[in-house]
Order: sequence, then structure tokens, then C-alpha cells
Amino acid sequence: MPFGYPAPPPARAPLPPPSAAPPPVFAPHYAPPPSFGPRFAPGYRPYVAKKSNTGVIVAVAVFAIVAVAGGLVAAVALSGHRTQHVADAGYSSTYPTTSDEPTTEATTSATTSSTEETTRSTERRTPTSQPPAGPRSVAATGDNPLFARADYGLQNIPCSLSRWATDQNSATRFFQSGIGCLDAMWSRMLDGADLPFRTPNLAVPRSLSESSTPCGSGGTTTGVTPFYCPSNNTIYMPMDRIEIETWGNHPGPYLSILAHEYGHHVQNLAGISEAYGNQRYDAGADSAAGLELSRRMELEAQCFSGMFLGSASVSGGSVDKNLYNEAWNAQDRGDDYARNGKRDHGSAKHNTSWWQHGATRNRNQQCNTWLSPSSDVS
Repeated sequence: MPFGYPAPPPARAPLPPPSAAPPPVFAPHYAPPPSFGPRFAPGYRPYVAKKSNTGVIVAVAVFAIVAVAGGLVAAVALSGHRTQHVADAGYSSTYPTTSDEPTTEATTSATTSSTEETTRSTERRTPTSQPPAGPRSVAATGDNPLFARADYGLQNIPCSLSRWATDQNSATRFFQSGIGCLDAMWSRMLDGADLPFRTPNLAVPRSLSESSTPCGSGGTTTGVTPFYCPSNNTIYMPMDRIEIETWGNHPGPYLSILAHEYGHHVQNLAGISEAYGNQRYDAGADSAAGLELSRRMELEAQCFSGMFLGSASVSGGSVDKNLYNEAWNAQDRGDDYARNGKRDHGSAKHNTSWWQHGATRNRNQQCNTWLSPSSDVS
């Protein structure tokens, strides 16, 4: 399809920016999809039984030490991170299940003589560090605070982009400037919803094979496209995976891909990624329900990408109507584009429609794929 045809409708400007005060409790108009949910309730702390303080003889003490050591190993196994590896075309990551750090116990013993009993006292060491102050993410999908109010959207902030060119240095400067624009919009949005913000890191390697990350290496996990890794908070834009041979010197598609990966960063900051990882683990990553969850995740990032391009295009900065036009006509990817044999990204039609929906609505609630019927995320 040639660039500039058909012309997209004008983007919708947001209502006044959200206030800095915490939003009211979100009451969905209809229930989230059934059968899914976090394995543990927010604030859950695994129960740790206290060890007895009785005195025992040396031989029994040795046995007890072995038993305690075995118990600690079992406790570590039970409280360790549950990891979910997701292989897809725009979001390749590892989802650790966060939990409160358990207190540890140090055992001291003193032996007086061969005829005396060995006494053991257990000293409980309490962590002295306090939880970080400020906003915290909420492990939730459809009822996340990001969707708490109907007027939550991105402000129309002018974006100043570095000039695009197809060499690595120019591309890196372009993507860095794009992240600066995305930061300016999304930081205000997250602050208004009382959610945390930090800027993502950026890596622009020459090839995907150079992308050794906590989320996979050399394309074994990442498929064939750029990706976001929440484990190290980094967006990867390999030069051999951004389709330079297709888009050439048209910057719109590259910016929309960056905004899609940044959308996954927003999901991670809000706590959507954590809830999604738990739900998909419970459902089974490759089950019908698990793949539908993946499509909801990807299509939401598509919608967030459209929100950014639509808002920036009416702000008077570098994202002019031509760049917006290019991005508008470059969204028909989806599962066929991913080429991984799984229906985990959604059809080309839905990738296009969700991106365009975000671009013309510019409202977080309009991008809430988690409460949409299955027919809209197929």
C-alpha cells in the first residue's frame, strides 16, 4: 500500500491532563474474563514456621542441622521465582513472580564439654530496609489503575526527533530521541494514575545475534523482531530486524515499532506484565487461553503505540502528518508477520484496527483489551 493512502482521520486530543492525586477505585462496567487471576492475592506472604528452641545432644544437633538445611532448600524452591518465557514478535521477556523477601534465620551453637548438652538459639534477623517510597505498580490487567478514568490519555506534547537515516548511529539517535518523546507523554500519564515511572534503556545492535539478554540470546527467544526485556528494562531494536529493506527512509513505521515496544514498558511499569505472566502461567503458555492472553497483551501495546503517534501528530513537533500517515499504513503485521507458528499476536486486521483505534481515540480505557470480547482479539 503506498504511503499517504488512505489518509488517516485526525487524532483526538485528550481531555485536561489527569490530576496528580490517586485515582478513585476502578469499578469495571463488566467483569474481566473468567477463570484467570493471580496465584496469590496482593501482599501475600508465605507462612514460615518458627524453629523450636529445645536443647539436644551433639549427635541430635547434627541431625537437626541437616534437617534445617533441607527445609531451607525446600523453602527456597517454594518461594523462588516462577519464570515464564514468552516467544513473540514484539515482546520477549521473563516474568518473575514478585514476593516479599522472607526473613532468614541464623543458628548459633556453643559446646561446653563432651558431657554437656549443646544448646542452640535461633536468632531472627529482620530486614532493616524499608519499601521504596512513591507510587508502586499494581499487578492487575483489566482493572489496572491505568484504566481508572475515562479521561486518561496522553497529552499533546511536541516531539523533537533526530533525523532518520538507515545507518546504525543515525538510527540510534533517532530511537533515543523517540524515547525522550515517549517519556515526556507517558511519565505524566503514569504519574496522574499514581503509578511508577522510569525511562527504559535502549540497545541498537547491528544484528539480533548480538542481542544476548536476560530474556534470550541470538533470536532463540525473541523471534525475528525488535523486543522489550523487562528483566533489564531494555528495548532492543536490532538493525537487521527493523525492516530497512521495506521502509527505507520513511521514519513513521520505525517510530511506531519503538512506540509498541515502549507500550510493553508501560505495561511493565503499571503491573500489567506481572499479572499477565501469572495468568498465562496458570492457563498454560501454549493453550488456547494462554495464546489469547498473549494476543491481548500485544494488541494493547499496538493501541498504546497508536495513542502516542496520534497525540504527537497534533502537537506541532517532528511527528507531522506525513510521518503519521506512514505509521498508519504500516500496521498490518500480526501472527503472519511473526512467523513463529503461534497465534500469539493477533491477526493483521486486528493489529491494524487496534493501532488505529488508539491513534484516533487517545484514551487508555479504549486500549483495555483485557475486557474486550474474544472476537476482538483473535
